Amino acid sequence: MEPEDLDFLYKIENDNDVWDIGVTNVPYSRYVLQDYIANATCDIYTDKQLRLIVEDNDRKAVGVVDFVEFDPRHRRAELGIVISKEHRSKGYASMAVREMIGYARRTLGLHQIYAIVDNQNCKCLNLLRNAGFEDGTTLRHWLYSQDGWRDAVVMQYFLEKND
Repeated sequence: MEPEDLDFLYKIENDNDVWDIGVTNVPYSRYVLQDYIANATCDIYTDKQLRLIVEDNDRKAVGVVDFVEFDPRHRRAELGIVISKEHRSKGYASMAVREMIGYARRTLGLHQIYAIVDNQNCKCLNLLRNAGFEDGTTLRHWLYSQDGWRDAVVMQYFLEKND
């Protein structure tokens, strides 16, 4: 991420419509996000995460994709992705997932990528299934929202199997 990504990152991180599908439940200040951008080493082995901006053909930010919970010993990482509302259903998420799979395979040598997805988030479930992810365990009452508890599905992509 670059300093000029601050405004976009601020918008994405403070969109409470996506808080229900992730683990964020508090707004981030510009200062905290600026500090994060400035101090991230961009080394997944040091930070245990890698966050990238998804851009369109004009290099305009349209989303964020990341690996978190990076575990080099067990060769896995959790995939997260958010595409801004106005850019959804345009193929950016599919492209970003393909790129992250390629990076995980070529550069990181991961065994698996996983994502924990709200079982009501059909678009994300279909996106990951179409990319080759398999349904894994269902985590009952894993996510809490204004509407109550929801189940989540652990989606897994095994890199060696999909070579």
